[in-house]
Amino acid sequence: MDQSEEPLITVPDFEKSDPLFAQQVQRLHKLTIYGRWLFVGCLWLTIAPVSLWGLRAEISLWQQYFTWVAVRYGLFYHPLSTFGLAFCIGMTAAVLVWQSRNILLGLPQQEKQRLEKQVYRIRQQGATHPLWKWVCH
Repeated sequence: MDQSEEPLITVPDFEKSDPLFAQQVQRLHKLTIYGRWLFVGCLWLTIAPVSLWGLRAEISLWQQYFTWVAVRYGLFYHPLSTFGLAFCIGMTAAVLVWQSRNILLGLPQQEKQRLEKQVYRIRQQGATHPLWKWVCH
C-alpha cells in the first residue's frame, strides 16, 4: 500500500445516526477551527514582529514620505520580511475564506466524512487518544 493513501475506514451507519456521535463531530470541527486560529495567532505573534523589525528603517521612511514606490522598494529589498508578512496575511486570509465558506455553504461532504472517520478512530482508540477528552467527554 502506498504511504500517501489513507487506509479505508468506513463509519458504520448506526454510528452516524447517533446524536452523541454528531455532537462529537461538531466538537472536533470546533477544535479544528480553534486550532487553525491558534496557528494564525502564533504566526502573528512570532513571524510578524520579526518581519516588521526587519522593515523598521523603511517604516520610519514611510511615515515621513509615504509613496507606493517606497513601499514597493522597501518590500523588494527585504525579501525575508516580505515573505514573513505575506505568509501571515496569506494564512489569515485562507482561514477566513475556509471558515466563511463553512458558515455560508456548510461543510462539504468530503470534510464531514473526514471528521466522522476521525471521531470514529478517536472512539475506537479510547482514552489513550490525545483528543479523547476534548471530543468524547
